[in-house]
Amino acid sequence: MLGDVGADAFASESLGAALAKRLAQLRDDPSTALFFGRLDQSDSDEVFHVGRRHVRDDSGDPVVIDWRAPLSRPFYRASPAEPMGVRRRRRFGFAGGDLTSFEDERLDADSGASQQTSQILLDEIERPRVGPMRDIVATIQPDQDGIVRADLDESICVQGAPGTGKTAVGLHRAAYLLYTYPERLKRGGVLVIGPNRAFLSYVANVLPALGEIEVEQVSVDELPAAVRVRGVDPPQAAVIKGDARMAEVIRRAVYAGLRRPDQPIEVRVGSRRYRVAPDRLRRWVDDLRRGDVRYGAARERLQTLVAHEVRSQMEAHGAMPTDRAVDRMVRSPDVQAAVGVVWPAIDPVRLVMRLLGDPEFLPATARGLLDDDEQEAIRWPVSPRGPGSARWTLADSFLVDEAVGLVERTPSYGHVIVDEAQDLSPMQCRAIARRSATGSLTVLGDLAQGTAPWAADDWSMTLRHLGKEGARIEPLTRGYRVPAQVVALTNRMLPHISAGAAPVESIRGGRDALRIVAAKAAGPGVIGQVRVVLDAEGSVGVIAADGAVPGLRRALDDAGIAAAMVGQESGERVSLVPASLAKGLEFDSVIVVEPADIVAAEVRGLRRLYVALTRAVSRLVVVHARPLPPELGEDLRYQQ
Repeated sequence: MLGDVGADAFASESLGAALAKRLAQLRDDPSTALFFGRLDQSDSDEVFHVGRRHVRDDSGDPVVIDWRAPLSRPFYRASPAEPMGVRRRRRFGFAGGDLTSFEDERLDADSGASQQTSQILLDEIERPRVGPMRDIVATIQPDQDGIVRADLDESICVQGAPGTGKTAVGLHRAAYLLYTYPERLKRGGVLVIGPNRAFLSYVANVLPALGEIEVEQVSVDELPAAVRVRGVDPPQAAVIKGDARMAEVIRRAVYAGLRRPDQPIEVRVGSRRYRVAPDRLRRWVDDLRRGDVRYGAARERLQTLVAHEVRSQMEAHGAMPTDRAVDRMVRSPDVQAAVGVVWPAIDPVRLVMRLLGDPEFLPATARGLLDDDEQEAIRWPVSPRGPGSARWTLADSFLVDEAVGLVERTPSYGHVIVDEAQDLSPMQCRAIARRSATGSLTVLGDLAQGTAPWAADDWSMTLRHLGKEGARIEPLTRGYRVPAQVVALTNRMLPHISAGAAPVESIRGGRDALRIVAAKAAGPGVIGQVRVVLDAEGSVGVIAADGAVPGLRRALDDAGIAAAMVGQESGERVSLVPASLAKGLEFDSVIVVEPADIVAAEVRGLRRLYVALTRAVSRLVVVHARPLPPELGEDLRYQQ
């Protein structure tokens, strides 16, 4: 028993927790093969198997090399032109843990071989995707591997078209960094930021399957934790509150209470009173204001300076205060009250509440930054009685987070991975930047899929707000997930949604991967198509404009088809997906309902449709009763 091996109860409990954690890291899915590749060396008879874990035999010799180890790199990067010391690469195909196939690729100079797409790779990509996202360690491609294995100190922006594997690349980069830099990341940790909870639920199992269970995963909306979000902003207010100008408004509000001292301050110690001259106070305040010190730390520094000045005066009168006595003086109510006259303490929550609720404070801090109409748009109509009664919105929470970051230090991670970054507002970017101030970033996104009001048209501004202007931008344009027929359809939309976006090239042909179905009514048409695709293996996603989802759910229920809302752990094959939540997800079969309604639902509706149409792994069915958006092309042949 574990209780018998610890020196005491606490030690036993700690040991038990550590062993349980290690067992969770080593636990393997019995249907997942221990290895998936083999490397035969050119200059020796050595053979290395590559897998998800490092495995040794009884004598301590390696039997399987972890996919992240330097010895495994040639499995992903070697080619006939650059064999990297490998004469033969072997890939293994498995199904349910059973070996089903293998294929060899000769890489030595005398073989005359040319690099071709692996059939095992294609089979793995096309395997049905029931359930959450899987790891891709067996199928990482050279362009992806270069990003995965980039140095920890390097920040990278991955511009990845749909189906190019950018999300998987980001997650595998986290696993690689944790393996390669364990000591450095043990201190700072790794944070994965996704666009919403549905997305995080979909990708949640990838890192644990790779043995990494200590990575924190949150949605971008969950980053600010100082207030409880209960309200919703009108669109105009949300856009203004997300604008970078609000950072300066908040900064002005934080420092608005500073007073340049013109009177001495008094500190009482025992029965005596000591005065600190105003000219000395002004010098300290000016120096701290100009310095790169957070508001709260600067206030503490000012208290320390005052306490040490009092100490000097006490010593001049013959007293000998100890260091401990001076430390107590720094924290004493007398010193805090004296300093509070010129450098008052701030509660960031109450500060933002005052900014948005006080009709005089906002104009004073936003002068020259926001015009009268913009100030009126973000001002609360009724000032709340206290922070708990305020109906904080999501955009408000990022304003509070900005204020918190000015007052005190935000803990920083060793590495942060942020997905769907093209939709981040400047204030959201700043919140992420504070959490990666001492670490690096992997930024994942696709400019063509930007649907937010502040969606980026290029990465330079987003990277600047993230504090990583020098980040390397890596494009991924080779598609592994979306069939070529679907890619051809969605490439037609690129000139209309993202000028200069490179068309995607798919490695997958796909037979009967696309059907356009004209129906008299969308609802009955969807029911019929769901029954058709359920005859094939895999997951089914029914994507529609958000407002149409409740009606579709009732129609599926009436038809006896079990379906669950996306993100629910129900085990059903059919998921109903509001178009606003489709980003980052994938399904074997996708049915997109009434494209014209998706386009009409929002300003960037055409981009939202582009996202919806690119969620399919095996087949896409478009069901419509209304005319299709002209951006899809006039030459489509509709099928009943």
